[in-house]
Amino acid sequence: MTKETRQKIKDSKRIVIKIGTSTIMYQNGAINLQQVEKLSFVLSDLKNQGKEVILVSSGAIGVGLSRMNLTERPVTIPEQQSIAAIGQTELMRLYSKFFYHYGHQIGQVLLTKDVTDFPVSRKNAVNTFEQLLHKHVVPIVNENDTVSVEELDHLTRFGDNDTLSAIVLELTEADLLIMLSDIDGFYDKNPMKYSDAKRFDLISNISDDILELAQDSTSKFGTGGMITKLNAAKIVLSAGKSMVLANGSNINNLFNILNGEDVGTLFSESLVKGDK
Repeated sequence: MTKETRQKIKDSKRIVIKIGTSTIMYQNGAINLQQVEKLSFVLSDLKNQGKEVILVSSGAIGVGLSRMNLTERPVTIPEQQSIAAIGQTELMRLYSKFFYHYGHQIGQVLLTKDVTDFPVSRKNAVNTFEQLLHKHVVPIVNENDTVSVEELDHLTRFGDNDTLSAIVLELTEADLLIMLSDIDGFYDKNPMKYSDAKRFDLISNISDDILELAQDSTSKFGTGGMITKLNAAKIVLSAGKSMVLANGSNINNLFNILNGEDVGTLFSESLVKGDK
């Protein structure tokens, strides 16, 4: 991959950033306040640079578990939904506090798949995003776990915030999706098991061979895995846009990515062809 391809990322104006639960939670189940504040700082600075920023944030259940001093994710749907309601409130309180400290206002957008599938409600969602961005507000998006059952370990709908973030990119016609995870990018084998695993710099097509390399996984507090990230990349590529999968442990990676540096795995066909 040429350096020029990465440099084109600098031109991205409207950016969706997806943060996973594992990035804002410690392994012991406590909230990583340092990470939440760093994320708020970096996104605020990107706003100051003139970027339009949309944050898709997981963590409602993880934060809810922490808030209620629980160590295990509930099994029943009503329990999960109640924990999500508690956690979403606390998560937004933290984001509001930190973004306000850095001079920016946030707005909460909770979505379910029926909203994005039904034309009238889809248009209303698009209009909401446009108005928030026009008012220089940072939309913070999550799935509405308190009313949707499938996302919580059950069957259909968005199913995970990886997919949701790709759909938000579609809805808002954003230029770029940056997906922050607990891995440095997409590898030819699991880097947590194999020391000789090699990171892909660029993927322009989600082929069957690429899908076979992915090993799905879930964490204690979140949902999703590499398969869901590749499915999100499919949506992004179909929309003619680009996505970067990178490690969220260093929030400053956002600056590095948008500076055109070789961080994570870039999923793009348009940048390679120069269509953007």
